[in-house]
Amino acid sequence: MFRSSIATLEQFKEILMILPEDVYARPCNILSNASIGQHTRHIIELYLCLIKGYGDADVSYDRRERNRRIEQEKCFAVNQIELIQSNLERPNKTVAVTYELGGQETCLESNYNREVMYNLEHTIHHHALIKVAIEHFTSLELPESFGVAPSTLQHRQACAQ
Repeated sequence: MFRSSIATLEQFKEILMILPEDVYARPCNILSNASIGQHTRHIIELYLCLIKGYGDADVSYDRRERNRRIEQEKCFAVNQIELIQSNLERPNKTVAVTYELGGQETCLESNYNREVMYNLEHTIHHHALIKVAIEHFTSLELPESFGVAPSTLQHRQACAQ
């Protein structure tokens, strides 16, 4: 799980490093004017919420920073991904995950490993959206696996045999 998460973030980091600078923060009309940078910020900040909440076993994805620097500065975003990669692997433990739903706070019991898996799935989902924007704005060759769930890749491989 940790290895998959770190590898997925590494692939993303490598793509960001070759992405033209002027594309990163450009609104994409086919994604409701969201930018690659905004999707990147969202991915990063959920991981950061999990890592920061680990110590107190209190995680709230709603209380993220919404740091515009991440969505505007590609180099800063890459640095944040590296920070996540170096701090993600930790022992499993119970955590409380707090959500605000309909104006009320709801708390659910979870565990660190489950939340790492949630973040991995969430990241892959946003990678699929980012892939759409990259293909819209550039002619970069992206890995076939970018933005595709591992179970989907395994299914495709089984069907091809």
